[in-house]
Parts: sequence; structure tokens; C-alpha cells
Amino acid sequence: MSATRDAAADRHLREAEDRPLGIDELLERVRADYQRIGAREAYDAARAGEALLVDIRYAALRERDGLIPGALVVERNELEWRLDPRGSHRLPEATGHDLRIVVVCDEGYASSLAAASLHRLGLHRATDLVGGFQAWRAAGLPVTP
Repeated sequence: MSATRDAAADRHLREAEDRPLGIDELLERVRADYQRIGAREAYDAARAGEALLVDIRYAALRERDGLIPGALVVERNELEWRLDPRGSHRLPEATGHDLRIVVVCDEGYASSLAAASLHRLGLHRATDLVGGFQAWRAAGLPVTP
């Protein structure tokens, strides 16, 4: 009886893994794989040289809202190319797989997916900013026009 239940549970898990995910479920799953970071913690880590802030917002949002001083601006469609330490198009800041990267988008959604993608490249310390740039600004942290 137990073996039958185990086989049924295994089949159910395989079917669940094969079905398409909605975006909310996908976000929940990728966020479960790492510890997200708040605005103040990100600010302190960047100031201490312990983290690289990477702003993936598109140009119109950066122009409208400003920039985080010291953050590296990398368009989302170039992120993996620029931060892969073994990549031929990497930026000088992409120094190794142990680099702590904090991805920043506008509100903290696209950055979660981007951080998950960086994890797949072996950047195991990649994370994202809860609430994104809007949370950074709401916390009163520095922003330049």
C-alpha cells in the first residue's frame, strides 16, 4: 500500500513539474532559492565594497527617476553576457563566481528573474533588491538625477 502511495505521489510531482507555471508561481519558486535583500542592507553592502549593485531598469525609468550612485547600469537583455565571469563580453566588474551581485529593477519583480538567471550561470551569491529602485528611493537612500 505504501509503495502504491509513493508511486502516485511521484507521478503527481512529475506532472506538477511538467505543467506551465504562472508568473506568480515562478517568482515564488525562484525567490525560494536565495535570500533577497532590503534597500538599507544593499546600501550598506555596496558602501562596504561587499556587493555590486546592478541596475537593470530601462533607460526611460533611469531618466525619469534617477540613478543609484555607484550602481553598474546593465540593460536586462545584456545582463548574462556582461556578468558571466567566463564570458567573452564580460565587464571588468565580473570578477568571479563568488561576486555578490544585487540586481535592481523598478519594483523588484524582473530583478528576481534576473537573479535566478545569474544563479544558473554559477553566480551563487546573486540576489535582488526587495521592492527595487522604488524601495531604495522610499528609504531615502541616495539617488542622482
